[in-house]
Amino acid sequence: MAKSRSIFVCNECGAESPQYFGRCPVCNSWNALVEQAQPAKETTVRASALGRSRGGATTTKASQPRLAMTLNQIQDHPQARLPSGYGELDRVLGGGIVPGSLVLLGGDPGIGKSTLLLQVANQLAARQRVLYVCAEESGQQVKLRWQRLGPVGNGGNERIESGVEKAKGKGPKARKEVVEDSEDYEPSGLEAVDSQLFLLPEIDLETILMELESLKPTVAIIDSIQALYYAALTSAPGSVSQVRECTSALMQLAKRANISLFIVGHVTKEGAIAGPKVLEHLVDTVLYFEGDRFASHRLLRSVKNRFGATHELGVFEMVDRGLAEISNPSALFLGNRDEQVPGIATIVACEGTRPLVVELQSLVSPTSYSSPRRSTTGVEYNRLLQILAVLEKRVGIPLSKLDAYVASSGGLAVGEPAADLGIAISVVASFRDRLVDPELVLIGEVGLGGQVRPISQLELRLKEAAKLGFKRAIVPKGQSVKVGGLEIVAVSRVVDAIAHALKGSG
Repeated sequence: MAKSRSIFVCNECGAESPQYFGRCPVCNSWNALVEQAQPAKETTVRASALGRSRGGATTTKASQPRLAMTLNQIQDHPQARLPSGYGELDRVLGGGIVPGSLVLLGGDPGIGKSTLLLQVANQLAARQRVLYVCAEESGQQVKLRWQRLGPVGNGGNERIESGVEKAKGKGPKARKEVVEDSEDYEPSGLEAVDSQLFLLPEIDLETILMELESLKPTVAIIDSIQALYYAALTSAPGSVSQVRECTSALMQLAKRANISLFIVGHVTKEGAIAGPKVLEHLVDTVLYFEGDRFASHRLLRSVKNRFGATHELGVFEMVDRGLAEISNPSALFLGNRDEQVPGIATIVACEGTRPLVVELQSLVSPTSYSSPRRSTTGVEYNRLLQILAVLEKRVGIPLSKLDAYVASSGGLAVGEPAADLGIAISVVASFRDRLVDPELVLIGEVGLGGQVRPISQLELRLKEAAKLGFKRAIVPKGQSVKVGGLEIVAVSRVVDAIAHALKGSG
């Protein structure tokens, strides 16, 4: 019988090592290697396959497939997506929840991951059977949050409250009688949610799998994957092996039973999802829930999606009753348009297929130190350094002895090159103490030679600007398109863009 051997697995990156080191040889994390027993296999799959191929008789017949099929032989099975009840989430998912899909949701602690999924479960439970596995909280804690968010959903609370106001009694019995006697009563209200939303406070993987096979819900939510425990492994919950095996087992069951699965994942201090990288490869969709703890809005980003476009963006706002959708996010990232100050320019950024009008603010001032400071909020730092160097070299603006601060309104992270022209114009406007026309949008990438380079999805950006009432747009030359109600100014160099943007400003 083959002897078992020990390997050492890193808790941070999942790398395997035959011997123990104080520091992981791959990610350089200290004290991250954990010993695990691994039985040695007497034969490998490759060796057995080679043995069968060598032992077979040689034939002159044409090669024939055993299990493989052509694309024409595969039958089409169109599946209708499930609406989550929130248009912003459906947009990020690519149009709704795909049956049998795995969605991984990550985010900082307290950002609202559990709140969002509980609200989604609340909406889905009016039409589908939902199982919510709370591995980190008790059932009473989840119920308290559910009651605070409003268990009936959109429109249900208003109908029940109006009936209670007409009732003489104020207890639950009177409340139920009034609802049942109303003409517009529908079973998809509070009672439907109560009968379709199931809660399972459990961390044992085998118990959760048995419950999924027995209940057969349409949608299941695991909160969170780092808290689950598989008894066959000796490592602690949250380790690389536990996360990998638990996710793999849940994936196999979800695909076999056609269950849509939402998995909550913790993040590390660097912002990446904790656990092995294979976790993101196993799932179909990876979502990140972001937000500033000093702001009320939350951003839901898609970084991987097998059923839709990546880098889509959904915008929510944290209110007293949970998360509310923001139908017009461009208004959120536009500052006060009444009072104008120097150094403000407007751009149109694209997150996936969604255009967002964002206001950029710049401040250039004399430095008090030997080396000037550069600071950014929502804008890539190295991008700002490159634009400052282009302005000094190609335009002749002395910025090497001045402090430069650039920020995006609302704290939205703008990382695409199409924001370069807006950053350059706002910096020049602050340096010269000039105003940029508030009805002007700037779209274009700035090259190292001082040229304005083409960008993608220009027509989509211009239509969004025209819809919000902007009158002029400066775009790269050779890429101009006609949009009703919008004057297009095509430029080829940054100097020309500065001349048009600051023309006639005081």
